[in-house]
Amino acid sequence: MKEFAKFFLIWYSQQMAIPFWVLGHVHLHFADYATFHEYTASLLMHLMVATGFWLDWKQSKNNP
Repeated sequence: MKEFAKFFLIWYSQQMAIPFWVLGHVHLHFADYATFHEYTASLLMHLMVATGFWLDWKQSKNNP
């Protein structure tokens, strides 16, 4: 299960990084982030992408 979670985070970060960050930043200008749920969801998605990038970097460093 740990390997699958690692694979999922790497896959998620590779697939969602550009759409999430590009469209997310545009959305931030038009959305009213006044609720705790919106802040939490945004933070969670950013953390998932960042974790996936870190895991992929760590894995590629070990397998050149």
